[in-house]
Amino acid sequence: MKIRFIFLVSLIIPLSGVTARTQTVYSQNAVGYVNIVLKPGFSLISNPLKAADNRIRTLFPGLPNNTRAYKFNGTTYDIATYTTALGWTGPAADLELLPGEGVFVSNPTSADVTVTMIGEVMQGSLTVDIPAGFSIKGFPIPMAGTTSQLQFPPAVNNITVYVWNAASQAYQVYLYTAALGWTPTAPPIDVGQGIFVRAPIHTFWTRTFSVNQ
Repeated sequence: MKIRFIFLVSLIIPLSGVTARTQTVYSQNAVGYVNIVLKPGFSLISNPLKAADNRIRTLFPGLPNNTRAYKFNGTTYDIATYTTALGWTGPAADLELLPGEGVFVSNPTSADVTVTMIGEVMQGSLTVDIPAGFSIKGFPIPMAGTTSQLQFPPAVNNITVYVWNAASQAYQVYLYTAALGWTPTAPPIDVGQGIFVRAPIHTFWTRTFSVNQ
């Protein structure tokens, strides 16, 4: 999975309904795009930006014929299939992939495919809900680092993170314990990368973020 480019801009929002004293206000919204490379086979990706429409059918247009998306619902997968004739169909097509959530995408071709995700960089106090048991998550802003650097997911005793290697089509397993910390190391998380999390308890990741940091 590769991130090609990220850019941030300030949005200019003119006030409406003002005649004699027209003003312009500047919002602190930051928008940008992230390019994510889907290797042949399965990739586990996440949404690091808040789009105007976060449904799978809107986030991933124009992919190769028979591309599939698998969104984990806590027990099994809701699946959507993309065809050039019909676009996205299936139960997962209209499901949202919100910032901090992840999804498996199956690239049926023998070549890399790039998807471009466009949206707003989330700022302020951010919270990702991590339920007890299995879930697919990701860092909800376009940053990369280890779980220790990002403090994601929370360092809960016996929490396990499964990082999918798209090149080898296999997991690398990382376990956190209060006694040893992360074993074998703190898992690395790339921009737009999803991770499978097995949490022994219901917990939350919370962080305050600003693009001016």
